[in-house]
Amino acid sequence: MMKNTLFAIGEALIDFIPSETGCDFKDVKSFSPKIGGAPANVLGAFAKLGGRTQLITQLGDDPFGDKIVKELAGFNIGLDNVLLTDLANTALAFVSLANDGNRTFSFYRNPSADMLYDAENIREEMFEDCFALHFCSVSLGDFPMKEAHKKAIGLAKTQGAVISFDPNIRFPLWNDTEKLKEAIDEFLTSADIIKISDEEIEFITGTNDIEAGSKMLLENAKIVLCTCGAKGAYALTKNSQVYVPSNKVKAVDTTGAGDAFIGSFLYNLYRNGYERDTLDKIPIEELKQFVKASNDYCTKSVQVQGAIESYPDVI
Repeated sequence: MMKNTLFAIGEALIDFIPSETGCDFKDVKSFSPKIGGAPANVLGAFAKLGGRTQLITQLGDDPFGDKIVKELAGFNIGLDNVLLTDLANTALAFVSLANDGNRTFSFYRNPSADMLYDAENIREEMFEDCFALHFCSVSLGDFPMKEAHKKAIGLAKTQGAVISFDPNIRFPLWNDTEKLKEAIDEFLTSADIIKISDEEIEFITGTNDIEAGSKMLLENAKIVLCTCGAKGAYALTKNSQVYVPSNKVKAVDTTGAGDAFIGSFLYNLYRNGYERDTLDKIPIEELKQFVKASNDYCTKSVQVQGAIESYPDVI
């Protein structure tokens, strides 16, 4: 029987979006709070398109945590596995935007509530309806949430779920890039789908050649997605490779664009009945249609500020 729910584990936070673009943090006059965090964003895309979702995270028992809970509920994201704690605050990320919409981040997360989420909170019955489990590298540092990831991935696999990994590299969060690389390498072998960007592939694989790097990742994964911003996106399997160019638009804010891509891609897999055992059997023309649909979805997103609130409700 087909499972119906996309799960994501990791951080949910507040992105503070600047009032102006093309300037450094010190020159920004004001910031607006927007709901963010890559796992939450991916669920936002899936939910807006009509899918069922569940987020696994922990928030501070504070006004920012309250804001996240209220707004995620408004986006129909499942919150059954979201905990509150008074041991740490909700994570914050301040963003500056270049003229082309690209971002730099300054994080307030040392530690934040999500980092302290304990593996004991992960239970086998949580994943009985799990179509796929998505995660990123932000929460893979040496703190309790990393162990929660390991347990969740193991239990989701026993249910036959698709495991989706977007390294989503944030160098400012790591004092040692070797530790980051080790954490990513540790979890790559668990993933059926790996979503990377052209800016990340050399750090992850040692080569900036998309085809060569993807072949390395496909030793374990079934699908590698590589997004290249305005230059388009690739999807590669052991048997096929597709490329779709991007639509040319003026990007206002690229925050959450990669999350929109993988969230909409996972929704198309779900909508068309693909499961873990059939991921490498997608016909090449259908795979190309999925990539084009996700490209189009991102195109609409980057023309509006914020992440989830910028996502369309049709693909």
